[in-house]
Amino acid sequence: MNARASVRPQAIKKIGASEIHILWSDGHASTYRASYLRRHCRCALCVDELTGRPLLAPETIPDELTIVSVELVGQYALHFQWSDGHSTGIYPFAQLRALCPCEHCASASSSAAPLT
Repeated sequence: MNARASVRPQAIKKIGASEIHILWSDGHASTYRASYLRRHCRCALCVDELTGRPLLAPETIPDELTIVSVELVGQYALHFQWSDGHSTGIYPFAQLRALCPCEHCASASSSAAPLT
């Protein structure tokens, strides 16, 4: 199991209308733009449930997208209402951590050895 998958948020803060900041239990901090998260939605409207094929064209999500609301789903995920009206996605904490866009996480993900 990926060690990052078991990391939990210690603090979640909405920054303005278009960003969310998460401080993780291991001390790492992640800041996500609304448009970035929306483009990574894994709900049935955005990803085919049977094939996993993306149904959402990322270029259709405006960079100016905002977060209307954010709420906890149990103790495992966040649910967003986006300014484009979309609200069916649930973002599990493990997915959010894996999506961390910071330079450190991006370089760690790109240097990971491919599975064989």
